[in-house]
Amino acid sequence: MVVADAQLLCRIGLCQLLEDSDEIQVVAQAENREQLLEEVQKHDCDVVVLDYNQPKFFDHHVVKDIKEASPSTEILVISSDDRRQRIYQVLQNGVNSFITKQCGRKEIVDAISATARGEKFYCSKILDLIVQKSFPTKKQEGINQLTPREREILTLVAKGKVAKEIAGELNISPHTIYTHRKNILGKLNLTSPMEMIVYALEHGLIELDG
Repeated sequence: MVVADAQLLCRIGLCQLLEDSDEIQVVAQAENREQLLEEVQKHDCDVVVLDYNQPKFFDHHVVKDIKEASPSTEILVISSDDRRQRIYQVLQNGVNSFITKQCGRKEIVDAISATARGEKFYCSKILDLIVQKSFPTKKQEGINQLTPREREILTLVAKGKVAKEIAGELNISPHTIYTHRKNILGKLNLTSPMEMIVYALEHGLIELDG
């Protein structure tokens, strides 16, 4: 894992917080965009923990830069940014998980572990901001167009499970999961897994604190 933050105390603090973890190893730190991209390519790391909201050091564009440099690297944002439009933009750019700097040790460790597994992780504050985002209006009857299997897959996707996990749980192939997911997006007039999460929240398929 690479820790990227312009503030020395934040980097050191996060590294010390993770010292006792057997599952998480910090291989490098970065204090600016150039150093971060160098370390990502050098270590081919699984996870980058990043605060993009630091002018002159990191901005929201760095997310795309990381994905271009290392497509397999997962990204966890730990930031105090509360601008809904910017948060949603960052999530669309490829961030897997997003929590705030007010979160406690357990939530931070859980977020890093989930992100390393390719899952999504959002603290309650970020989920709340996402739900408040004004998405295009969806027809209420849209969910009734889904088959029981599609509703099941929508719920599992919204819980952060990837296609391979869902396939194993439902005993069907990952290709079938991708087909169902495409059909769900079409029926509900959605464009991304993020909108699927919000749709599932709005229709009670998952709980906000779940």
